Amino acid sequence: MAKIKEEQLKQVVDLQKELNQIVNQIGSLEANKHSLLHKLAGVNEDIEKLKAELEKEYGQINIDLSTGEYTIIEKEEK
Repeated sequence: MAKIKEEQLKQVVDLQKELNQIVNQIGSLEANKHSLLHKLAGVNEDIEKLKAELEKEYGQINIDLSTGEYTIIEKEEK
């Protein structure tokens, strides 16, 4: 049976190993991305809940995150 040269075989094997490593890393990154997107959705949900609580207690406000001071949002009348 005919064979390719040893040097060529080594190149093919090395490139295939590199390709497999890259594919595995991409899979790992995608899994991490998926997990982070779920965490992001949870944090956004928590933010919306807190906003609703604050709005119930204070009305519509803007909060200065460095001081905790707030200003009431004036509603425009039509």
